[in-house]
Amino acid sequence: MTNTMTAAASDARRVGQLWEAVSAGDERAATDVLFDALGDGMPAEKVLLDLIAPVQRTVGEEWAANRMSVTQEHAATAINDRAIAALSHQWSAHVPSGRGRMTVACTDGEWHGLPARLLAEVCKLRGWTVDYLGVQVPTHHLIAHIHQTGPDVVALSCSIATRLPTAHAAITAVQATGTPVLVGGAAFGAHGQYARRLGADAWAPDARSAADRLDREILPRPAAAHQPIDDLPHLSDQEYTMVTRTRTELVRATMGTLGERFPAMRDYTPAQRAHTAEDLAHIVDFLAAALYIDDPQLFTDFLGWTAGILTARHVPAHSLIPALDILGEELRDFPRSLHLIQRATNHLTGTGPVTATDRTTA
Repeated sequence: MTNTMTAAASDARRVGQLWEAVSAGDERAATDVLFDALGDGMPAEKVLLDLIAPVQRTVGEEWAANRMSVTQEHAATAINDRAIAALSHQWSAHVPSGRGRMTVACTDGEWHGLPARLLAEVCKLRGWTVDYLGVQVPTHHLIAHIHQTGPDVVALSCSIATRLPTAHAAITAVQATGTPVLVGGAAFGAHGQYARRLGADAWAPDARSAADRLDREILPRPAAAHQPIDDLPHLSDQEYTMVTRTRTELVRATMGTLGERFPAMRDYTPAQRAHTAEDLAHIVDFLAAALYIDDPQLFTDFLGWTAGILTARHVPAHSLIPALDILGEELRDFPRSLHLIQRATNHLTGTGPVTATDRTTA
């Protein structure tokens, strides 16, 4: 018990040291913390998952709380990424081999590469031959790579739900080659619910769980190719297609009316107006993603998260309500869209969940 407590205290101390280094932009100090941990006998996998991973989560949390700028967040992430590269070079000559071959990639449009990089390095340590393709991998390039290398499994990472349609296309394209797909990342839901909906062969919440699952079982090769609409028949109503196709017009129309409904906006600087338009574009993108998945909670959760971000940045979160009202007016002929908007509005105003009557009215 005492040894366990001592080890936990030591890990916490190192996490604190690594956080101090990356948040200060001190790459040398960050690398020293990690190599010292290796030198003291900490297993390489533990360095990756119990030091670097929690620090990277803190980086994201600090950005969301407005205690770290975008520039600082990017710098900290880059330090962690380069530290992983240095560590990988250190242990690459000593890892086992023979487990099989896998490809690890981020879906097209996904720029958050560190979770996928962690998975790639953990699987290397466990004996896999890993092709890590990095961020924003176009699906056709991914498929070409699969045909060239013949991996036993493909692992796809996606952290932002607006990329779920692209992830779905990648999943079905990879499966059409006869290769099973394991997915991970926040976009697939806290419990992997969207991974199942999109027909992925397996899901894992983090790198350790993904590697453990691959240790326990061999994922079977997909039985037959299929199309995205086979998984999501509701797409036949075309609401997702129409919302994505008119995205620019929806943002422009909402911006044009928002100044009348939210008088404070009249005094916004050009920069503030640009940020507002950007926020509206994100709202439309998440509305489209929720239409694609057919899950109101995805949109509601995003609006709740956005309200918290706005509050942290000293922007009144209630400004979201008139924006949603205007968006609903623009989409008055789209019943699923109106249902999603109403539920999100009810959540933000605290008026309770949508009832069957609300759904019928919408």
